[in-house]
Amino acid sequence: MAKTDLYATLGVARDASADDIRKAYRALAKQHHPDLNPGSKVAEDRFKAVASAYDILSDAEKRARYDRGEIDETGAEAPPEHPSYRGYAEGAQGRRYRQQAGPEMGEEDLSDIFADLFGQGGQARSNAPRRGRDHSYTLTIDFLDAVTGATKRLALPDGKGLDVRIPPGIEQGQVMRLKGQGSPGRNGGPAGDALIEIQITPHPLFRREGRDIHVEVPVSISEAVLGAKIAVPTPSGPVTMTVPKRSDAGARLRLRGRGVAAHGGQPAGDEFVTLKLVLGNVDEALESFLRDWPGRQGEDPRKGMG
Repeated sequence: MAKTDLYATLGVARDASADDIRKAYRALAKQHHPDLNPGSKVAEDRFKAVASAYDILSDAEKRARYDRGEIDETGAEAPPEHPSYRGYAEGAQGRRYRQQAGPEMGEEDLSDIFADLFGQGGQARSNAPRRGRDHSYTLTIDFLDAVTGATKRLALPDGKGLDVRIPPGIEQGQVMRLKGQGSPGRNGGPAGDALIEIQITPHPLFRREGRDIHVEVPVSISEAVLGAKIAVPTPSGPVTMTVPKRSDAGARLRLRGRGVAAHGGQPAGDEFVTLKLVLGNVDEALESFLRDWPGRQGEDPRKGMG
């Protein structure tokens, strides 16, 4: 049987970075997940192959051993040139079954395999309580909901809805786990979980760095020169901020505690306001003043630029 190239399975080059491998796996896992392809044996087999490839290539040590040919595509030790029955007989029990199953298959899933292989001998195990399967979803939320927190309704494929409590400060791509919201368990086992990947839409004004928020705010020439109190947008609503006299374009001011809301022992972040100078309506009087203003011949603002 021809060997499987794990890099080809994920569709990445052999020198792909860990981030490239993770992105490729997530995209393929979503595409071929059995929950999204009910009844498709092809999708199920493809999902297992992708998961098995990722299990090895996402682990730096396993990946290095695979590249050197020390382990095969299942993660098993590469067989000698002339394998013997004794070598297989003394191998770790169930190793090859677990490697083929991929990271999504647990001990409960293996019980069915043993039940099929050994008939009634495995019946007791197949009747044991089994945990339900996890379900994966994607939930898109607004930028402000990610900053301040919110409760959002997730529409499920069966038409039902699930209320998801979004904590303040959740990150793009973060996966939330809702206990017991997956498939029901079997034989009295617990239900699986709902795994919800968060996608955040960008905001037209705000930009986020960690727990801090950044925003550009326009100011007029008179406000920058003379100083002023101006209204500034924040994730929780507008606040009044003082622009100091003689503020330059690009000056950055801090509004403490106006960033990501405090949550889970984490303090609130700050908002950083960058002043953006706008001319507005320039009339003849202003032009005349600047022509006659002695300061026009003063310091060169481009000094030092070469």
